[in-house]
Amino acid sequence: MKKTFLFLFLLATIVKAQDRPNIVFILTDDQSYDLLGCTGNPIVQTPNIDEIAKQGILFTNAHVTSAICTPSRISILLSQYERKHGVNFNSGTSVSDTAWANSYPVIMRNNGYYTGWVGKNHAPVGKGGYNSGLMEQSFDYWYAGHGHLGFYLKDNHSIFNDAIAFTQPEIINEGVDDFLDPNARKLTGALHFLENRPKDKPFMLSINFNLPHGAGTSSMKLKETDDAIYKNMYRDVDLSLPENYIAKADITSPKLPADLLKVEDRQVGYNYVDTPESLKERYIRELEAMTGIDRLVGNLRKKLKDLKLDKNTIIIFTSDHGLFGGQQGLGGKALCYEQTTHVPIIVYNPNAHKKQKGLKSDALVQTIDIAPTMLAYADIKVPDTFQGKDISDLIEGSNTEVRDYVYTENLWSTHFGNPRCESVQDKEWKYIRYYKNNNFSATKEIKYAKQIGIPINEMLYSMHDPQIATYRDYIDSPLHGEQPVYEELYNLKEDSAELNNLAENLKYATVLEDLRTQWKVEITAARGTGKAQVLRYTNDAFPKAKH
Repeated sequence: MKKTFLFLFLLATIVKAQDRPNIVFILTDDQSYDLLGCTGNPIVQTPNIDEIAKQGILFTNAHVTSAICTPSRISILLSQYERKHGVNFNSGTSVSDTAWANSYPVIMRNNGYYTGWVGKNHAPVGKGGYNSGLMEQSFDYWYAGHGHLGFYLKDNHSIFNDAIAFTQPEIINEGVDDFLDPNARKLTGALHFLENRPKDKPFMLSINFNLPHGAGTSSMKLKETDDAIYKNMYRDVDLSLPENYIAKADITSPKLPADLLKVEDRQVGYNYVDTPESLKERYIRELEAMTGIDRLVGNLRKKLKDLKLDKNTIIIFTSDHGLFGGQQGLGGKALCYEQTTHVPIIVYNPNAHKKQKGLKSDALVQTIDIAPTMLAYADIKVPDTFQGKDISDLIEGSNTEVRDYVYTENLWSTHFGNPRCESVQDKEWKYIRYYKNNNFSATKEIKYAKQIGIPINEMLYSMHDPQIATYRDYIDSPLHGEQPVYEELYNLKEDSAELNNLAENLKYATVLEDLRTQWKVEITAARGTGKAQVLRYTNDAFPKAKH
């Protein structure tokens, strides 16, 4: 009797595991909202991504929590605002083992999912950050590089050396095939917990690009061996400049006060926005990168169908944030404007009813909602540490929204000129507040580094212990009474490009005051309670560490 009961229990467990959906989560890098056909771009060719939007749901009012790579990606992994998780390029910290235990990959693996990570990792996790090995050990399959990958992955990361391809989307595609298909060519660089993906387990695969980010697009060399996509595509198209583009030479009235956004200290990697010619070349490469990514999505769907996995695999697609392309004279990211915080979130569920396909939702959602939603589909309890919302009801056509306001923030304020700022918005209004920018100038640091003979990258990118205190104060001060030095108010319905600041218009004084009040509610909730679950991660602690 006991043996019969045990057999039935194990059989029920296997059936339940097989009933749970597989999930593929695709994350691009620096992809602005308007870089897809389904989001209105008339030039880019992304038919496969457009198709999953057509067969699923496109969230048209989705936002990140922090518009810069590392904190945004950690926010997605932990379903927390940066003010809670406390990790950025300038934080001097890495994600602690305790915090990482409540990341979506670890939770899903601990609850019976076979997990894989392919592409880019830009989240320092564990003691020693990227060198801890904790990320690699957290997955059943690992085929990824830490930090920026570049367009030719083998140039920077040996793990990819035995791939047949040379370019980023195609090498990542090889990793996807290796994870999914037991008959695919084995990649000796990949780390396998098991030789093949178990058929009696659902899987969770995270695919992470370093495109169309400048680390990828700027390193494209148009080699003879490159696919035609990356050599010729879009080069015969008459490209228009972005709406509201202003070349550097033509800026007469800067978007933000000069002592707040110190443009002269901007990282040189964003200088391509300064002239129409250099901007158009970069835009062509971004379009090419998106078409390469789209081809991978098409290959992925074909592979799922060939393996008879397509009818039970949910696909989620989004970006870690957007990017300025010279609009209003701005370049880079790390601000709270729509151009940087607004991203597409697309979810395709093959088991959705017909009436739930081809939907568009303007509900206010955020990328921190992805992790709790995946857990909900996987029938896994969401931990108390998550701050995001389960949006599975919205995906299935519900009109009941999960929030009234979106909160975003920028705590990456350094010698590169960006100010600290926070924003609160609903579907009509956005309020942004800025704090005094006391950071020393990167331009001056470069000058003195050259005079003394210090390597410029060491001067600019080394992280030391006192900076931990500075960053922690960035988090705490606004909560304890620090006042903004500049404010903005935009009517998003009438001014989606955020051209006309209405903060000093007395006609909207009540709107401004209401959003100031809501700001306190949102920032308090974003901070949460308790100490940050982080580890010291500076060059003082780890002299050879890469941050």
